[in-house]
Amino acid sequence: MKHSDQKVPRIFVGAAGVCVVAVIFIVLTAFTMGPDKPDVLAEDDASLNFDQQGVAIFENYDAISQDYLAGMATDRTLSGYYSRRQYPGSPPFIPHPVVETFDERVNCLSCHAKGGFTEELKRSTPVTPHPEYTACRQCHVRPETDELFRGTAWQSVSPPRLGRAHLPGAPPPIPHQLQMRGNCIACHVGPGAVATIRVEHPMRGNCRQCHVPDAQAKPFQRDS
Repeated sequence: MKHSDQKVPRIFVGAAGVCVVAVIFIVLTAFTMGPDKPDVLAEDDASLNFDQQGVAIFENYDAISQDYLAGMATDRTLSGYYSRRQYPGSPPFIPHPVVETFDERVNCLSCHAKGGFTEELKRSTPVTPHPEYTACRQCHVRPETDELFRGTAWQSVSPPRLGRAHLPGAPPPIPHQLQMRGNCIACHVGPGAVATIRVEHPMRGNCRQCHVPDAQAKPFQRDS
């Protein structure tokens, strides 16, 4: 009987020892092994790449040239921009000499498709918003003289007022039509753009997510 009573404590001691070892093993495993990755991890990573790698662009925002943000990289002004047009929105005339031979046509897109600095003119070239149209001189002409063949009473329309907003702090609406001017960054981004209308957030490619055409001249009123 006495031998049987000594067996019971030994069983409890052995069980307690097994439990201690198991607890130590569980703790070590918890610190050394990470949680299993879910199967949808790849999909979640893809969702972060919004707006064509927009995360990387926002992270590199401080790397944007300060000359660009200050609008000091171009000598183009808004008054000069309008002076080359018969009215706001019309095709501008060609402000530089155009040499075209019988055997070779002028390739305007060689400079205006992607822009860049032109050594011949010592300035940055503006980018065309519609490079798909290659017959450039169908709309853009080179004036031969400043004198008119016949006097006219032509009066241009007033240019749109810039920077206005319908609500305080709201994004300003687009003050012009979008026909052949749907590529916003062609005129509002880059060293060849007019300093007055250059944007300070060129990394946001979807401009019309915030800016909408101001089609209504007067507030809409429902007929009673």
